[in-house]
Amino acid sequence: MEEPFGFLESEFERVLTTRGQAPATDNVVQISDSLRPQTTLRERERRFRELLGALPAAVYTTDAAGRITYYNDAAAELWGHRPPLGTSEWCGSWKLYWPDGTPLAHNECPMAIALKENRSVRGMEAAAERPDGTRVPFIPYPTPIHDEAGRLVGAVNMLIDITDRKRAEEQQALLVRELHHRVKNTLATVQAIMGSTARTVDNIEDFKTAIFGRIQSLAKTHLLLADDVKAVDFSDILRSELDAFDIGIGGRITLQGPEVALTSPIAVSLGMAVHELTTNAAKYGALSVYGGKVEVTWSVTIDATRRTLTFDWIESGGPLVGTPSRKGFGSQLLDVVLPRQVNAVTVVDYRPEGLHVRVTLPLSREQIETAPIKPPRA
Repeated sequence: MEEPFGFLESEFERVLTTRGQAPATDNVVQISDSLRPQTTLRERERRFRELLGALPAAVYTTDAAGRITYYNDAAAELWGHRPPLGTSEWCGSWKLYWPDGTPLAHNECPMAIALKENRSVRGMEAAAERPDGTRVPFIPYPTPIHDEAGRLVGAVNMLIDITDRKRAEEQQALLVRELHHRVKNTLATVQAIMGSTARTVDNIEDFKTAIFGRIQSLAKTHLLLADDVKAVDFSDILRSELDAFDIGIGGRITLQGPEVALTSPIAVSLGMAVHELTTNAAKYGALSVYGGKVEVTWSVTIDATRRTLTFDWIESGGPLVGTPSRKGFGSQLLDVVLPRQVNAVTVVDYRPEGLHVRVTLPLSREQIETAPIKPPRA
């Protein structure tokens, strides 16, 4: 791989090795001829400094002792100040650190190693701390400079700011941790669903039907939380389960309530609860007969310390309702799972005219105010 500043090194060598050279002849020459080498050197120096100054990367040079002899504006911006030339050594950074945060002495930095050991240094990272306390991670490329006789005369260094790369790496690591967390929780939920379903059915066919519907419900909720969406509106969860029925004015399903952003743990738990309520209504309740209706209303109450979501599931126009002789998966989900997972309080009332379920659960201020809501489906 070609060095990022190889052409600078050769130009810098020409500038250094030409400095102070006398004319090659002792013969009497015109004054203009004797001044030509100095003029050419100054022109080379001017062009060289203009070239370095125009670079977007931080570049600086030192003499053989490590004293800084030049730096461009990009280097001053990276360092956060302008160190004095001729006295500042090794690097113009206010303070230096290794990537793990350990302090790095200036006389042990990559530029110092390059000069002391007379070799190019590659593959290292460091962080420069500015006088205002901010830090900039960077990759250095210190390279020694030699004269025509091979003597070390100084070094040039390019500092590549890798702040954006580090930020991207941190974001990727955060996403991976979130993915592991979600997968772990999802597998635990699937395991609980399978165990509870197996205990509440009598044959393999009923098990297959129930488990398929519940896993499909889980998938629907996760689909709502896909991509970069961190929250989903409660009405979207309801619609994902009740779309198969007639929603709207004059329809069998009535949904009424404000926008409420639910983060992943709450959304998944409520998605499963809504699925069980919908399945129960379709098999035994209001949605199992013509003319039956389901009304879902919800609200958010606010006090000094907490925000609370309350929603009511009210069925009407269906078969007469009685208290079941045994509790199935849906009852266990409402009575046990929701309280454990999201601190919900559930009240199930088996009214003869139709099932009435009220669920109340706390919401944090952050979940209500800052979580982005997935746009509702048309």
